[in-house]
Amino acid sequence: MPRIYRVTKVIDFCYGHRLLNYQGKCKHLHGHNGRVEIELQSESLDSRGMVVDFEEIKREIKGWIDAELDHKMILCCRDPIIPLLQERNEPYVEVESNPTAENIARMIYEFAISRKFPVSCVRLWETASSFAEYGG
Repeated sequence: MPRIYRVTKVIDFCYGHRLLNYQGKCKHLHGHNGRVEIELQSESLDSRGMVVDFEEIKREIKGWIDAELDHKMILCCRDPIIPLLQERNEPYVEVESNPTAENIARMIYEFAISRKFPVSCVRLWETASSFAEYGG
């Protein structure tokens, strides 16, 4: 069995959302102080002795999270509040499905993969005691 090297970068960001067709508290607009753990893995190290330089992860993935998700409402494209946000020039992100922690973790994973990072797992901590995970 091959040995695997793993590194993890933690990124904090704030976001708001609500869930459609849901009967709990999350059916209302609300916010989270989210924490993302991005785990990368490789069977070998690069010429510098690294899986990936933490600065590269910070620049690419944290940079994208800061620009695209941080301090924005993440909403399903069918959310009826979107026209009001548009009218008031409020920042939001439209997604195809409910913006659950699971779907936001998948979104971050897919972005990292699209940038050729060897991501094995993305964990999104929605609260200090609850996280969702997406990975290969």
